[in-house]
Amino acid sequence: MDIFMILKLLGGLALFLYGMKLMGDGLQALASGKMTQILERLTNKTIYGVLLGAGVTAVIQSSSATTVMVVSLVNSGVMSLRQAVGVIMGANIGTTITSWMLSMVGIESDAVLIKMLKPTSFAPILAMIGVVLYMKAKENAKRTNIAHLLIGFSVLIFGMDAMSASMEPLAHSPYFENMLVAVSNPFFGILVGMVFTAIIQSSSASVGILQALSLTGVVSCGAALPIILGQNIGTCSTALLSSVGASKNARRASMIHLYFNVVGVTVFTLAFYGLNMIFNFEFLTAAVGPVTIAVIHSIFNVGSTMLIYPFSKHLVNLAEYTVPDDRVSTGYSSLHKI
Repeated sequence: MDIFMILKLLGGLALFLYGMKLMGDGLQALASGKMTQILERLTNKTIYGVLLGAGVTAVIQSSSATTVMVVSLVNSGVMSLRQAVGVIMGANIGTTITSWMLSMVGIESDAVLIKMLKPTSFAPILAMIGVVLYMKAKENAKRTNIAHLLIGFSVLIFGMDAMSASMEPLAHSPYFENMLVAVSNPFFGILVGMVFTAIIQSSSASVGILQALSLTGVVSCGAALPIILGQNIGTCSTALLSSVGASKNARRASMIHLYFNVVGVTVFTLAFYGLNMIFNFEFLTAAVGPVTIAVIHSIFNVGSTMLIYPFSKHLVNLAEYTVPDDRVSTGYSSLHKI
C-alpha cells in the first residue's frame, strides 16, 4: 500500500465523516424541535420510550444525538430517569437503520433496477438535487436543511466508495491479515472498536467504516463481531461528555447508557464465546460483507434490549447508587434498591 493509497483512504474517511455529520445536522435541524416535544410527552411507559427512542434515532440517524437530547431533557427536569431509560434502550435499536442503509453498497447484480438500489448509483443524482436546492434556498431554512441532508448522504457514499477502493490492496497484505487475526481475539477486538468509536464520536460512522473495509473481502466474522461489540461501548463517550457539569440526574442518565451497553456486551461475549468453545463455530472464519455486518449489529442491539428491558428499573437504581445524592444515607438506600 503506497502513499497515494493512504492519502485516498484518509480522503475517503474525511468525506465519509463529513457526510455523516452534514446529513445528521440536516436531519436534526428538520426534526429536532418536534422530536424534543414528542420525547417530553410520550415516555410515561418504558415500552413507549423504547419505541420512541428507536423511531427518533431512525429519523435523525444518530443514537448519540438522541442520548444527548435525553441527557439534556433530564438535566432540565422535563424527563425523569425512569422515562429516559426506555428511550436510551430504543436509541440502540434505531441506530441499526444506518448500517442497513449503508449495506446496500454491497449489492451486486446485472439487473438495472437492482443496480439503481445501490447508493453509489443514485448518490450523484441526490447530490445534484441538493446543490440546486442549496443555491435556490436563500433564506429558506427548511430547503437549506434538506439540501444538507441530500448533499451529506451523497458525500458519505462517495467517501465510503473511496475508502473501499483504497483498501483493496490490503486484501493481499500479510500485515493486514495478521492485524485481522489479532482483532479476532474478543478482548482486543472489543478494545479496538471501543477506542475508535470513542475517537470519532459515532457508532454509525464506525460501523460504516467497518462495512467499507468488509468490501475488500478479507474481514472475517470473527474479526467483525468483537469490533461491533466494542463500538456499542465506545459510543457512550458522547453522552458521558455531554453530562459533564450537568445535574446529578443528567449524569445518571449517561451512566444508564454506559451500563446498558456494558452489560449487553458482557453477557453476549460470555454467552457467544462460551458456546464457541463447545461447538467451535466454523462461520467465524468466513468473510463477511456489509449486509452481514448490519445483521450482526441488529441482532446484538435488538437482543440486548430484549434481554435487559425487564431489568430497566435496576439500571436506574444502579445509576442512582454510583452517582449518589449528597446525603450520607443515600448510598445505603440505593444499594438496597439494587
